[in-house]
Amino acid sequence: MEKRIFGKTGMEVSILGFGGSEIGSETDLAKVEKLLNEALDAGLNVIDTAECNGDSEELIGKALSRRRDDYYLFTKCGHSVGFEDEDWNPAMLEKSIDRSLKRLRTDYVDVIHLHSCSEKILRQGAVIEVLQKAKQQGKTRFIGYSGDRTDARYAVQTGLFDSLMISLNIADQEAIDLVLPEAEERQMGVVAKRPVANVAWTYETLSEKAYPYVYWQRLKELGYDFLADHDRAVATALRFALTVSGVHTAVVGTQKPGRWAENAELLRTSTLSGPEYEHIRARWKKVAGEDWVGKT
Repeated sequence: MEKRIFGKTGMEVSILGFGGSEIGSETDLAKVEKLLNEALDAGLNVIDTAECNGDSEELIGKALSRRRDDYYLFTKCGHSVGFEDEDWNPAMLEKSIDRSLKRLRTDYVDVIHLHSCSEKILRQGAVIEVLQKAKQQGKTRFIGYSGDRTDARYAVQTGLFDSLMISLNIADQEAIDLVLPEAEERQMGVVAKRPVANVAWTYETLSEKAYPYVYWQRLKELGYDFLADHDRAVATALRFALTVSGVHTAVVGTQKPGRWAENAELLRTSTLSGPEYEHIRARWKKVAGEDWVGKT
């Protein structure tokens, strides 16, 4: 699988990464082991998870600790899941990082991202200092920010982060103009999250409370013709995210063994042609409302 240099970190990452949120509720360790090992065997070398993704960290640790040299490991911190402290409490963050390392059965991760932290909290500085301390202590090689909208723009503008995770797909393009040009200028490693828009086009109907609803509603209005063919839609969506300047990898979650080989096949051509890309961008600019902001 094609690899790209992850900004100033110098890590050579696969263009497709594994997103750990969907395995967080999985109870069958053997299934997770099969899923993750197939992902690595298909050429993926980025595993991304978070402190609040259910049992994801523990499952990844159990399934892949013996192959730690085969992949880059990213996690996130910020939410006080399992702790009595409030979100973003600095002491809680330190405990959360240590817990993540224990769950993941490793002495270090390659990147720790702050998980959807607001600009207000970022400006106070303490949460960034916790990550910097973790980096100094060797608990993480690099530090990053995961989030969207003007919060992400501010995080990039601080110049303190090595990496950025941001929502980017055919139904979520705010970041392309708002955040990514400066991230690229600062040579940040960039991860596209939700690159297939939660495959929202596959639903006939959705409740407004459903997780993919926002993208589902937008895609109805965007009306891309390629959505009529599912495989073509997945391939186009992935390639769109990877065509955006400055993006190095796109993380996708699944609970279906075998999907990684399929996705790797879809990405034999990793980017869209100029006209294909510009058609999607033009449609977005014509249809998107002012409230079509990045989905945090």
